[in-house]
Amino acid sequence: MSALKLTQEQHPFYFSVKALVKMLRLGLTVTSMTFFIISQAPEPYIVITGFEVTVVFFFIILYMLRLDRVINFIFWPLLDIINSLVTAIFMIIISVLALTSESTFTVLGGVFGLLAAVCCIADAALIYRKLLFNPSGPFQKSPDKI
Repeated sequence: MSALKLTQEQHPFYFSVKALVKMLRLGLTVTSMTFFIISQAPEPYIVITGFEVTVVFFFIILYMLRLDRVINFIFWPLLDIINSLVTAIFMIIISVLALTSESTFTVLGGVFGLLAAVCCIADAALIYRKLLFNPSGPFQKSPDKI
């Protein structure tokens, strides 16, 4: 009996550490947005966290359906790193501003926002590390596999 082993190309996205970090990031951002909505925080807090939820959800769907392999004229890892770093900056700014509020739910939204910012930085670090160890890119085939 031979057991089938999945190679890196066949390994589904949702079994990876990157997926775990993205799902955690999505959950923390949704929680932060929910607290901002409940506390009736200023609209920019709600709009920015809502936008981040939409973008993270887009990347999760993109990787789950493997559309990053179909749409190969865009270098998705670099776009994902830039998105993660910009999101971290926005979430840190919003969270620090929310922590100065006197509303309990706004402060909780700020705390979850800071945790989401940490997940954004971890997500960017994971993708950057993968790019360093595989500089040719995950989308190029080696001559022996053609």
